[in-house]
Amino acid sequence: MKWLSIFLVLLLVTLQLTLWFGDDSLAEIWQLRQQINAQKDENKQLQERNAALEAEVQDLKQGLAAIEERARNELGMVKKDETFFQVIVEEEADAGK
Repeated sequence: MKWLSIFLVLLLVTLQLTLWFGDDSLAEIWQLRQQINAQKDENKQLQERNAALEAEVQDLKQGLAAIEERARNELGMVKKDETFFQVIVEEEADAGK
């Protein structure tokens, strides 16, 4: 009976050590779950970015308004017979002095 009790205690200790410190331990599983959640968040952000880029591509393919807007904003282009006015606020002018 004494040997059986010692054997069972050793078995319990061995199983607990494996559970807490061995391969596939609780700490490792917890860390893997955190990595999975972080990867899911990153994937969601990338999917949203891809959807926005896809919408922009479709807009550029279908209409001239998007192309015109980009030309005006990014390249500073104006249409024929338009006059371009640049307004300088005094605060910006004073900051340059």
